Amino acid sequence: MKKNNNLIKLALASMFLAIAYVLPFLTGQIQQIGNMLCPMHIPVILCGFVCGAPWGAAVGIIAPLLRSLTLGMPVLFPNAVSMAFELCIYGLMSGILFRIFPKKNIYIYISLFLSMISGRVVWGIAQFAFLGFSSSEFPFSAFVAGAFTNAIPGIILQIILIPLLVMLIDKLSEKAAK
Repeated sequence: MKKNNNLIKLALASMFLAIAYVLPFLTGQIQQIGNMLCPMHIPVILCGFVCGAPWGAAVGIIAPLLRSLTLGMPVLFPNAVSMAFELCIYGLMSGILFRIFPKKNIYIYISLFLSMISGRVVWGIAQFAFLGFSSSEFPFSAFVAGAFTNAIPGIILQIILIPLLVMLIDKLSEKAAK
């Protein structure tokens, strides 16, 4: 049974990776819209919730790098590399927190918020490290704008959509188990 469970998680993680690869096409490859809606974040966070931390982290690392290497968007360095760190943390944290917190709906939101904050902090650290340690290359205002202000529509979308999808998936998996 354990082997079958791993195959299911592999198949689901592959699906989430495919969605993360394709979903940015909805923004028309327009970087400003993509930065606002954060389309790759949703399937990565969902993968962490559904498949667990290792799968979510793997999909988070692979998705931006794969898109960058095959499509040129996001630009590999520093954007896709920074996103790989950020999305890895999203997938990792959502998987860990969802597993350790009680199985109540409020904890889906708490897991999501903590995952989103930690991922954005890691993105900021990566950007700061890659762009140089001088504050003129990546000032704190650029971190706030990139991690929060410009991403408000995506943050709202994630807060609305992800918990609903996780609750729906949980209900469907409970019905399938019966």
